[in-house]
Amino acid sequence: MISSILPRAFYLQDTVVVAKKLLGKKIVRKIEGNAISGIITETEAYRHKDDPASHAYRNMTDRNRAMFEEVGRAYVYFTYGMYYCFNVVARSPSSDAGAVLIRAIKPEDGIDIIVKNRKNAKYANLTNGPAKITQALQISKQHYGLDLTKKGDLFISEGINHKKIAASPRIGIKTATENKWNFKIDV
Repeated sequence: MISSILPRAFYLQDTVVVAKKLLGKKIVRKIEGNAISGIITETEAYRHKDDPASHAYRNMTDRNRAMFEEVGRAYVYFTYGMYYCFNVVARSPSSDAGAVLIRAIKPEDGIDIIVKNRKNAKYANLTNGPAKITQALQISKQHYGLDLTKKGDLFISEGINHKKIAASPRIGIKTATENKWNFKIDV
């Protein structure tokens, strides 16, 4: 049973707040009639002009355009010439841009499909990184700008309750390392 899809208003808050609130929510991906899902266990917030680590820091480009557009949509980008990363556009009404990178999920439904998509990786390593998530859920550039607030092939819904959020600096960045905008939960 799929619970309520998160409404657009959920994403119309400060990007850092949304990054925390997405923890415990469920990503659902439908492929050829099969539902694959996972609980979000790690996120990172990326804002605009106050965040030199953000793709939006130097203003809009063709690549980051989604970060400036309607909240609740997918921002998917290609990195290192080989991997996709999946973000959700989220920001307060007073900000011009922002997105939350989904860094890790705990697989729930369709684990056999996830294993196949990840080329039989060990369970502990199936979805513990942003590129692993996009491989497992077959998320690609075709999902760029997709409305995640509507039932379709990819959306985010209510999930589970959790208690403690760990905050640390974002992973793999060299600027704005003082911002503890990487958030994790144990489930």
